[in-house]
Amino acid sequence: AEFCASHPLCQSLSITFYNAILTLVEPSSRITIRDVAARAGVSVATVSKVINRRYGVAAGTSARVQAVIDDLGYEASLVAQSLRNHRTNVIGILVADLEPFSTELLKGAADAIRGSGFELVVYSAGGHTGDHVGWERRYLSRLSGTLIDGAVLVTPTVVDVNYGAPIVAIDPHTGQSGLPTIDSDNLRGGQIATEHLLELGHRRIAMLTGRPDLQSAQLREQGYRRAFAASGLVPEEDLILLGDYDATVSVQRARQLLTTPDPPTAVFAANDVSAIATIQAATELGRRVPGDLSVVGFDNIPESALCTPPLTTINQPIRHMGQQSIHLLLQLIRGETPAATHITLATNLVIRQSTRSR
Repeated sequence: AEFCASHPLCQSLSITFYNAILTLVEPSSRITIRDVAARAGVSVATVSKVINRRYGVAAGTSARVQAVIDDLGYEASLVAQSLRNHRTNVIGILVADLEPFSTELLKGAADAIRGSGFELVVYSAGGHTGDHVGWERRYLSRLSGTLIDGAVLVTPTVVDVNYGAPIVAIDPHTGQSGLPTIDSDNLRGGQIATEHLLELGHRRIAMLTGRPDLQSAQLREQGYRRAFAASGLVPEEDLILLGDYDATVSVQRARQLLTTPDPPTAVFAANDVSAIATIQAATELGRRVPGDLSVVGFDNIPESALCTPPLTTINQPIRHMGQQSIHLLLQLIRGETPAATHITLATNLVIRQSTRSR
């Protein structure tokens, strides 16, 4: 087609083929490029030139076509745009579910993409991935290589994905790999959370751990144990229970801890959702926080400052992680060489009213 593109017959065949493709990718219920052409009294090829700002259309005709586009509210199909330009200027973010962590990430991604010339599409499984390893492969496959120019995978179960376009992973299950990665210093965060409780005089410090398949959760527990070791102490293994990053599970585990004959005086929960659930369980059992129980979380989601009492927590810059993932992905899409492809952001302690001296 490129060899004989100047021949009138080939031009006609190309337009016919293009129209056929449009028929397949543009459902009849939406305004199509053919509707614009008919209303403006021009050919589909002329409308295409106007949309793509190509030469060869008189100023008056171009203005008339643009007026019709505005009047009809026409937007080119992403698939059709991809077929024409091999680029959609759309970035995809794939998440297993829309929960506090991913929601904060999306806010950061939206901040970063503003003014870039790109748009953002969120693809969520709605929590239906279960324990299925490799869900991100299936969802990338569904996007068919035509809807997005690159993707951000949030806490992916695997990183050996082959999409044919740039990909950035946020907090992957298995940690850093060959894929460009954004995460936070989970090890240091777990350590400073536990150090804070030790400095307040607590010794029976329980931990509600995160999901065992996530490296972030493993590192937070390692930080907890490292803080004990640095103080010359040994944590009590029967005080370390699975919270699973889940509110329902954490409420049950917190009740289990607080109804033992010798309950802990403090709890470090591997995420804020589990920490808030711990406060809920303590309140239901008549335990005062922080009078009877000090609680520390991890993440610093907005809800942590709004619960009663406001939660002492480890701040991981979730929103900034979302921003950094987009900045890195855009560099890769544009063919630029990033200064770093594995970025670990610092964590820090935010002291509020859920902890006090023993």
